[in-house]
Amino acid sequence: MSGFADHFSTQAGAYAEFRPVYPKALFAWLASLCPHHDLAWDVATGNGQAAEALAAYFKSVFATDASARQIAETQPQTGIRYVVEPADLCSLADRSADLVTVAQALHWFANEQFYAEVRRVLKPGGIFAAWCYALHTVNAAIDDIVSKYYSYIVGKFWPPERMYVEQHYRTLPFPFAEITAPELWIEDTYSLEQLLGYLASWSSTQRFIKERGTNPLELIAADLKQAWGDAEQRPIRWPLFFRVAKI
Repeated sequence: MSGFADHFSTQAGAYAEFRPVYPKALFAWLASLCPHHDLAWDVATGNGQAAEALAAYFKSVFATDASARQIAETQPQTGIRYVVEPADLCSLADRSADLVTVAQALHWFANEQFYAEVRRVLKPGGIFAAWCYALHTVNAAIDDIVSKYYSYIVGKFWPPERMYVEQHYRTLPFPFAEITAPELWIEDTYSLEQLLGYLASWSSTQRFIKERGTNPLELIAADLKQAWGDAEQRPIRWPLFFRVAKI
């Protein structure tokens, strides 16, 4: 893949530890769309979160990422093969996969070369599914602090492809007839330390640190602690947005 921009290797450990976990209902729904469950290809697998969930439904999961450091953060699991390779140059055979998934990453490589690989690798009638999540919600006071941090403190440090996530993938190039997805959310409980760890895993936070030499989270830590209050943990939700097709 020409021009691979690695925005996550620096914080690969934090990415693995603090990123939210996708709901089981998502993978049950995807599996229900597939007539066969022999092989799933998880593209840009990162720390392997989606691959691990897919392994409950498919005999074999082929999980790839262009970042060797991300792959190094994955945990070995029966039925999953992790490989370092770019999204648009897959080593799978033609018409071999029942499902291709891309979790929170399609905006980095939504181009015809990748889509050609999807067409090549999927069996006739196979499913391609990509999804992203937008800003989380906790409560009004905390959300306001995080929103301002997102837009005004680290806003200019987001890569330009981030706009596709902000637009909930609706403007993302997608050359397939779509399947309507159910409404799904990521739901969890986080401590304040977990929330700060998640914000630290943002590529914009890491780029700010690299270019400015200071941690931008220090600018909101006190306000965030005050808004958080005495609660040990608080419910947190991320809305999920999908592009899904039968190929």
